[in-house]
Amino acid sequence: MTRKSITTISAIATAALLSVAIPPANASDIIPKDQSVRNVVLVHGAFADGSGWKGVYDNLTKRGYRVTIVQNPLTSLADDVAATKRALERQDGPVILVGHSWGGTVITETGIGEKVAGLVYVSALSPDAGETTAQQYEGFAPASEFVIETTKDGFGYVSPEKFKAGFAHDVSDADVAFMRDAQVPINMSAFGTKLENAAWRTKPSWAVIATEDKAFDQAMLIHMAERINAKITKVSASHALFMTQPAVIAETIDQAAKAASAKKQ
Repeated sequence: MTRKSITTISAIATAALLSVAIPPANASDIIPKDQSVRNVVLVHGAFADGSGWKGVYDNLTKRGYRVTIVQNPLTSLADDVAATKRALERQDGPVILVGHSWGGTVITETGIGEKVAGLVYVSALSPDAGETTAQQYEGFAPASEFVIETTKDGFGYVSPEKFKAGFAHDVSDADVAFMRDAQVPINMSAFGTKLENAAWRTKPSWAVIATEDKAFDQAMLIHMAERINAKITKVSASHALFMTQPAVIAETIDQAAKAASAKKQ
């Protein structure tokens, strides 16, 4: 196994199922019966599985949303897009499609589907049609604290020694250890695949940016969010914000669903 300091490629999500305390939903938080957008599909990033969305899931389901979590195989962009399409096909109405990190690339390609009413990017990548994910890093400072180790067959893991500093410095040592050891490797060639579609060109977008994210240069995150004309929310958190800041992310998804519902009326 060789080590690569991330320079043009860095996209991660988490692999641990954390117990996040979610208070009971207030009556004012329950979505109206006549709200048309009631479905949410969550897409995780690289080196992860969908269990890291548990806190967001709990928050949204208590509000009355139907939430589906995609389990990406991480073997190629095409395979992850296919997994997300399967989840979208199972929805009974319009959807807010959410992606973290590499999951942003996936929802950008997949989100053109007619059921998708809006997109939420959680410290996520958002290439344009004809671009690769790797191209998004060009011109920005490298994420020196985020290190990928690449296997002989081209799959990547986050370096165990750098995992906490580069990924989740605001997560407890015990939970970081589980996340580190439960990683799902990604086929690194996926970052070099050109997108055929850019859903953000036709769908309204929202972005939650972690201000202490060490996987991406802050200027890169802001540039991507502004380029897609996303409504931006910033939160003090690491790249593991979709685990450590579930209330902020759930609130953004709720705002997206309400705005999309109002547009449909």
